Amino acid sequence: MAPIPLQRDTVQRPGTTRAGGAHGPRLASHTSLPGIPLAPSAARRFVRAALAEWTGLGVPAAVGFSDRLADDAVTVTNELVTNAVVHAGTTVDLVLRLEDEGGDEPSAALVLEVTDHHPARPVSGDEPEPGPEPDAAVAGELPDPAEYGRGLQLVATLADSWGITYRTGLKTVWARLPVDDWSAPPTPPDGEALRRGLRAAEILAPAARRTERDDAVWDSRGAPAFLAEASDLLAGQLDEDLVAAIAGQLLVPRLADWCAIWLETEGGGPAAEPRLARVWHSDETGSEPLRTALERAPLSLPAGAGSGPVAVPWPAHPGHPAGQPGEAEGTAPPHSGGRDGAALAFRITAGGRALGTVLVGREGVTQVPETVASLIEDFVRRLGLAVGAARAYTRQATISRILQRGLLPSKVADIPGVTSSLVYEPSDDGVVGGDFYDIFPCPGDRWCFVLGDVQGSGPEAAVVTGLARPWLRLLSREGFGVGEVLDRLNRLLLDDAMEAAEAAALMVAAAGGQQLHDGTQSRFLSLLYGEVVPLPGGGVRCTVASAGHPLPLLLRPDGSVRPAAEPQVLLGVVEDVAYESQVFDLAPGDTLLCVTDGVTERRSGPLMFDDGDGLARVLAGCAGLPAEATAEKIRRAVHEFAEQPPDDDVALLVLHAD
Repeated sequence: MAPIPLQRDTVQRPGTTRAGGAHGPRLASHTSLPGIPLAPSAARRFVRAALAEWTGLGVPAAVGFSDRLADDAVTVTNELVTNAVVHAGTTVDLVLRLEDEGGDEPSAALVLEVTDHHPARPVSGDEPEPGPEPDAAVAGELPDPAEYGRGLQLVATLADSWGITYRTGLKTVWARLPVDDWSAPPTPPDGEALRRGLRAAEILAPAARRTERDDAVWDSRGAPAFLAEASDLLAGQLDEDLVAAIAGQLLVPRLADWCAIWLETEGGGPAAEPRLARVWHSDETGSEPLRTALERAPLSLPAGAGSGPVAVPWPAHPGHPAGQPGEAEGTAPPHSGGRDGAALAFRITAGGRALGTVLVGREGVTQVPETVASLIEDFVRRLGLAVGAARAYTRQATISRILQRGLLPSKVADIPGVTSSLVYEPSDDGVVGGDFYDIFPCPGDRWCFVLGDVQGSGPEAAVVTGLARPWLRLLSREGFGVGEVLDRLNRLLLDDAMEAAEAAALMVAAAGGQQLHDGTQSRFLSLLYGEVVPLPGGGVRCTVASAGHPLPLLLRPDGSVRPAAEPQVLLGVVEDVAYESQVFDLAPGDTLLCVTDGVTERRSGPLMFDDGDGLARVLAGCAGLPAEATAEKIRRAVHEFAEQPPDDDVALLVLHAD
């Protein structure tokens, strides 16, 4: 498969405004990307690869590209493509153009244009209504970022000028970056990095504008390379509809003129109709007519059909094989340009189970070449594995969500004289987490709060969570003190009854085919437990105990922060332990912060969030803030600590004395 050709364009693009005078010849590269989450990363690699290629051409302005300009161009591209994907969801056209502005002094600008095909849905940061002039450009004025987001605020900061152009059926957001450093050319990437950058965009781009198809590229090198690239794109996708969307754009137009993908309804029984998950056509205007035609009667393969190709006579409408009832039988479908062709169907399978069907069509031919049919068959096998993996994840995530809802309280109690704010974000791994929380009233004008973390995850952790929370409520309401509650809970975790409950959970998990652990550490529990009693003069008296848990932090109005408890051993480890509690007053304006280790042990490389008392420093900056604002500031700091999302549950509880 050849890389995307770099195209030279000397025609002024209509409807956009530019600063400066007359334009000289310009160098341009463009590609199209599908409206999927992978598009921004492919766009970033494409821009870097294109800039490196231009540098190699020896154009004076291109030779002067600075590293900063390249970084700014990649950043702007990422923001614009992300906005288009999120808010339009259509194919995104990306144009990267170098304009030589002429004049006595050397002057050039790098212009980026990102076009989507759904202008009725504005990008983040865009004005909600286009102006009365459909072709008018809105340039340089930034809407209120608090209302519309900060995506275009970043673009406005980096760009010399920017604007939005509306045309019939299209919306283009452009940005102009001046080439102001002619003396420090960047080090171009090696040839392999350049090839990967261009190929990343090529493998995702629908490229409907490419009208010639060369089947000779699927030789002993081309086919394995395509399958390897396709496997990388399909692997790790956790949504079967996204898998189908990527598959459709990989097949068309490289291997077919159109394709349709049906997915069987999971758990729907033999009578359930497959659903049409994806339709893709090399002519974008043909996708909807094709979908309409296919929805009238889904394709049905013989029961004995395997994973190999099944020849389907060219239908009046794709999905209506000859001999089946349909409209205007024997005529060409409206999207085919009046030409007949060849169609093949493939069963999507994984683990011996049928998951769906892929139908592909080629116009103007009597049969699909055997090499291409074999390649599509290999591709559909990989598609089956990706769909199967996505479904397994979805099942696991659904079970986890149901378990999580049952293990956590539907509502926490309000404490008189105290404002509370709770943040709970389970990690996105599809497995029930070990973090839990609770706030509940007790006899004697007391309110108790809990923040716990079971070691491990999955069914074993769910057993501990499902028993520990009601045990805590029962022990608290029986009038035991804070330390005594932990003593009794520790003995219960070590009791034989706990082992029996855990064994039952393991049997249930085994019946569902889940991977199990030996359970030897699943009963270890870190816990922060406390009770609050309102004081007559305002504020509350707190009694807390920490068992192997991150210590709670007490914030005073002057910004001072100190631990509010002493470290003690985990629950479920040692039998003969006498847990102690600490007592202090939470005066009006004071704040108590409780977190799990998903906060303190959040990692960025070798560093953790709480290294050097990092959590205390962030909390000190929350002096004077109410509970909700404090919780949000800490949550945001945890997320911003590393580029990757948290890989552990994040839970924090803020109590602020009114």
